Amino acid sequence: MQTSFGVFVDPVMILAALAGGAFGAALGALPAFIFTGFMVIAGQVAEFVSPEAAGITGAIAFGPPFSPAISFAGGAAATAYAAKQGYMDTGFDYHEAKNILFAQGTKPDVLLVGAVFGVVGYWITQLSNVFLLPWDSIAMGVVLSALIHRVAFGYPIIGDVRGGSLLDMSPFEREEMRPSAGEAAADGGTNQPQTDGGVVTKSRLAVEPWLPHQYKWVNVATLSVFGGLLGAFIALETGLVFLGFGISAASLVFLNCGVEQTPVTHHITLIGSAGAVAAVGGDPTGATTVGLLVGAVFGLVAGLSAEAFQRVFYAHGDTHWDPPAAAIVIGSLLIGVLAILGILPDSSYVPTLGL
Repeated sequence: MQTSFGVFVDPVMILAALAGGAFGAALGALPAFIFTGFMVIAGQVAEFVSPEAAGITGAIAFGPPFSPAISFAGGAAATAYAAKQGYMDTGFDYHEAKNILFAQGTKPDVLLVGAVFGVVGYWITQLSNVFLLPWDSIAMGVVLSALIHRVAFGYPIIGDVRGGSLLDMSPFEREEMRPSAGEAAADGGTNQPQTDGGVVTKSRLAVEPWLPHQYKWVNVATLSVFGGLLGAFIALETGLVFLGFGISAASLVFLNCGVEQTPVTHHITLIGSAGAVAAVGGDPTGATTVGLLVGAVFGLVAGLSAEAFQRVFYAHGDTHWDPPAAAIVIGSLLIGVLAILGILPDSSYVPTLGL
């Protein structure tokens, strides 16, 4: 275990994290994450050509200022704050605090919120790293940062559950709407409308799935198996566990530009890649049938985990709580635990408590 906590107060890293969080706020959380994807591709390709160039991925793409725990999480927090302040009126289908595609521009208070949450994400990441906790520290930073911004800005942690259960998406399929202000009053005030900064929001769906085109269990499972295979093949052929993640993240430029049906797969390809590498012993020399099948299984775990998480923590809430990040935490923890138990010969990039 590392014993130095100097990383938490390192002025260089703190300043870089402030800049990264503000960058995510200014550009928007999703555009900032897409930028991270391109940086990961650049870093992984450079490492493939020259192993000495590995620092591009670790220090730039996954470090201040462009780590998803910093730029993406800072952007998501800034969006939640801007919506609460009534700054956003974009015509977004869901609550404005979920509109992570929107660039916040140059509002000083919004940029400051992004910067502060950039440091929060950095600290959470470093806390995991210092104790070598067996999960993806960056993904955990994204997940816990979202929880913190919900609490800090007064949003409900889960939200009002509509339908038969937390996992029920049928109200969305029936296009049921949340009660209007008049309906809430007639109901004795038990169903008060959602508000942004004291202003009644527009009419909203009763349940808001993270991706309307990617939420049915069978569809998600099918995508996840093939995405896991793809990530596994890329990692086993190149020895680069993050390249598939970078490609998937960069592909979200199409989603950000409004291309319908664009799938989100970075959690699937990353955990598929890591699972495959862990299964073959951490030093892949090429794709194997076993490695690919293990990657498919871990891709399936990641995809279904993301879907379960979105149904509980996204669909009923008001801000963006990232399902892929949660899935990466779950998938990487599974890999770490299986490696600690000796079931997998290696843990890929996942720390194993110094064992």
